[in-house]
Amino acid sequence: MSEPAPAPQPEMFDMKHGAGVLLLLTGTGFVGILGCILGAAMHGTRAQFAFSWLFAFMYFFTLCAGSLFWILVHHATDAAWSVVVRRVLENLAGLLPAVFLCLIPVLLCAHFLFHWWDLAPGADPLLDEKRAYLNHTFFLIRTLLYFFILSGVALSLKNLSTRQDAHGSTWNSIRMRKVAVAGVPLFAMSLTFASFDWLMGLDYHWFSTMWGVYIFAGAAGSSMSMLVLIVTGLRAKGYLSYVTMEHYHIMGKLMLAFCVFWAYIGFSQYMLIWYADMPEEISYFIRRNIASWNTMSIFLVVGRFFIPFPLLLLQGIKKVPKYLCMVAAWIVFMQAVDIYIIVMPMLHRKGFRPHILDLCALAAIGSVLGILFLKALSKNSLYPLRDPRLAESLALTN
Repeated sequence: MSEPAPAPQPEMFDMKHGAGVLLLLTGTGFVGILGCILGAAMHGTRAQFAFSWLFAFMYFFTLCAGSLFWILVHHATDAAWSVVVRRVLENLAGLLPAVFLCLIPVLLCAHFLFHWWDLAPGADPLLDEKRAYLNHTFFLIRTLLYFFILSGVALSLKNLSTRQDAHGSTWNSIRMRKVAVAGVPLFAMSLTFASFDWLMGLDYHWFSTMWGVYIFAGAAGSSMSMLVLIVTGLRAKGYLSYVTMEHYHIMGKLMLAFCVFWAYIGFSQYMLIWYADMPEEISYFIRRNIASWNTMSIFLVVGRFFIPFPLLLLQGIKKVPKYLCMVAAWIVFMQAVDIYIIVMPMLHRKGFRPHILDLCALAAIGSVLGILFLKALSKNSLYPLRDPRLAESLALTN
């Protein structure tokens, strides 16, 4: 029988190892924020800024919300394999309060984004039927609820985890499990209705009962891919040496699972709406199947499923970090393409029209979140040092 893996020592991220990345993020963030300020100030580009900012916000929101989902699953199922990588997920989910602050420009530009925002009662009978839900007051109340629920659950789990590092009490694990079990339905409801409000609300005439699940599928798959990239980056700097190819194998299998799940939900939604052929349901796909948006939609289907799926079937890909990172980076990129195709056709209805503000918004939000993430890494050990399942995670085989 092999000797048990030695217990890891406290491992703190040294900011000097992230100095180059920090400098790059500072530069891109400055350029991005400046570009967004100019775009918001110029009369002719305010609508473009609003949609570009919503696109960037939703992209990073799905990555952070997906990270929270994996933490909830970890605690609710008492998983052991993910203990050594859980702190990375906790720091990603811990960015949710900052992500929600990035929602402020969306609210300020709501009249550009949401056609229903400025419509008076009686202007559209369909909107009048939905006024109980689509009104300013209730919209803002729901947004605050999403903020407190998602941020509260994420920070509670992170605080309990870091507290366990200091005190070692197993009661923290029990508390985290209770928070996670209660947090799963709250997470599901919050993500579903947030996707209704911020994305489906772009066209209040259209609806799909599968929309929340579709957004969730993309968030879960892309956040697991982001975890692979960050863990590999840290290992390249000499950290997280206890993460083995067995851990990569499991992360790769979860990437595969949600690659298939995303395709299943996307196809099911498309097939049911196509088969029913109801005017109030088909508008979404008609808009995205004309002109160059049709090419983008085909690219999304091929790029998000048909390219990564056969690669992730191979065990050799999942157990080689270099190769798995290539697939992970591609999935993270395709998540941005997915959100872009959801948001932008409501502004550019005649076809795909990229704009510099799209990149500025991504740079502005992504750079700020990246800096906050690096600082969060340096504040606590990269391992949950006293988690009772740590020894099992270190000796993982699958």
